[in-house]
Amino acid sequence: MGSTSNKCVCDSNLICFIYLQNSGEVSSNQSKVVYVLGGPGSGKSTQCSKIAKHLGFRHLSAGDLLEAEAESGSNDGKMIREYKKEGKLVPSEIIVKLLQKAMQESQNKNFVIDGFPRNEENLSAAENILKIEPNAVLVFDCSEEEMTRRILSRNQGRVDDKIDTIKKRLNVYSESTLPVINYYSSKGKVRKIDAGRPIEEVFDEIKGVFSELNAGQDLGRKESTSN
Repeated sequence: MGSTSNKCVCDSNLICFIYLQNSGEVSSNQSKVVYVLGGPGSGKSTQCSKIAKHLGFRHLSAGDLLEAEAESGSNDGKMIREYKKEGKLVPSEIIVKLLQKAMQESQNKNFVIDGFPRNEENLSAAENILKIEPNAVLVFDCSEEEMTRRILSRNQGRVDDKIDTIKKRLNVYSESTLPVINYYSSKGKVRKIDAGRPIEEVFDEIKGVFSELNAGQDLGRKESTSN
């Protein structure tokens, strides 16, 4: 069918794109792509939900997609649960498969995606399989103490919300995601957000970044032209 259906150490990942059903790739030619990267408990889902509600983006959470698949009882779901119990990152091919399915089923061409890319393997998959080049990368900066407090306060019975596993998740995040942040920093794409503040203060700063994007300003081009 020829029609189209319509990314310090920090937190969360946002992205907007058009998914091409006939090719399985994502084109950013007519859309804005924003990643939000940050540690567990840094506020990714909260802020992405607000972006979806107030700024018209479809929110896709890599973490939520993985959690839903883990609960489904599928073979991939069982594998995901084992990775999460051990505090390890899920292989990129599983995440990409879930993201592609969610994109294909969505009628909204604009997406806010958090929790991806979390490592260099994810980054390679985003560039080579999904064909995504972000306009901006929001990096949520939040202390480990605050992120741990937030995760423990959820009390939702998740298998990865135990204190020892939380420490592993924070360590994995720091070690795996920092190279991704550095990569996009070198391209002038990163905007650091103080995510330890109240929710509305964080969102006000995020709205400022989106105002730049809505004005047609690519953050990388902006920084490169100002140097």
